[in-house]
Amino acid sequence: MFSLKDRKLAQDIVSKIKKSDVKLKFMHVCGTHQDTLVKHGLDVLLRNCGIEIGQGPGCPVCVTTPMEIEEMLLLARKGKTVTSFGDMINVPGETQSLRSMKEEGCDVRTVYGIEDAVDIAKNNKDLDVVFMAVGFETTAPTTASVLLRDPPSNFSILCCHRTIPEALRAIIKMGEIKINGLIEPGHVSTIIGTKPYEFLSKDYHVPQVITGFEPIDLLMGAWMLVQQIEKDEASVENEYTRVVHENGNIKAKQVIKKVFKPMDIKWRGFPVIPKSGLTLRDDFEKYDARKKYEIELEELKDKELMEPEGCKCGELLRGLASPFECPLFGQACTPETPVGPCMVSIEGCCNIEYRYSEK
Repeated sequence: MFSLKDRKLAQDIVSKIKKSDVKLKFMHVCGTHQDTLVKHGLDVLLRNCGIEIGQGPGCPVCVTTPMEIEEMLLLARKGKTVTSFGDMINVPGETQSLRSMKEEGCDVRTVYGIEDAVDIAKNNKDLDVVFMAVGFETTAPTTASVLLRDPPSNFSILCCHRTIPEALRAIIKMGEIKINGLIEPGHVSTIIGTKPYEFLSKDYHVPQVITGFEPIDLLMGAWMLVQQIEKDEASVENEYTRVVHENGNIKAKQVIKKVFKPMDIKWRGFPVIPKSGLTLRDDFEKYDARKKYEIELEELKDKELMEPEGCKCGELLRGLASPFECPLFGQACTPETPVGPCMVSIEGCCNIEYRYSEK
């Protein structure tokens, strides 16, 4: 877990936090951060120092709504070739998953990226290929760059991309939990930089630290937040300076802006969050599966879709519960028989707890 040098640094950080005698609640929005916390026992270590760190809506598979899942299921049912990442294929819909539909003979294909889906379209001109474009600012540039290269006319995307900063605003404004500080995602911040988070500190006086994914990164991030709180300060600090820069990846941001525009969108467990989603600009709407297959998707219009009975994924994504507070966790809901997406995705808090908790 730690080198000798890092072990000494970790001990120093923990000692300083304990001396501060705090009782604080932090939130992060990254599945990889959650994996590091639980895998290395940092969640327990920090809890013993008076700091609880919970996961917010930082799993892209988890925040994808039941409606978006049903859209892909319906397109598969209508004879389209639907493609997506492996995790999405296993997320349960109202009655089925994409995997179960594949087993029934529908053309559902797992791909490693959007380029694989484009290749399927290029090599099979008789197929209507739809890629489920899921993810935050980290994956949106890849989707955008592919669309800028003019993929074949039998290719389209079901856009499910979302952006992190406005979701954080929603959590703070909802006021369901008291958050003393935010640990911001390293991958997303590599793209957007540090500036898009500044309004959270300025408008809501929330201390923030962007961290990397090593155990020492997260410990240092926690300590940096404690120091801000002790000084009654609120700013965006960058612990992950070896990768994240103030202005982020300028070219990636330009590509996103050229292809997408902001839109109001629901997140699983949340109401509509203003300007937290991405939709294709008019110049690229020929690749918009929702418009291209509007007639096929008509039967889902105005349909109300509920979360699975007993599933607490919505509360988990808002930081209101832990996996162990869900009555389904480890019983009716396991990675082999998932009820909700938080148990499906390797970035989901239920899946992570299940993998690393003592059985």
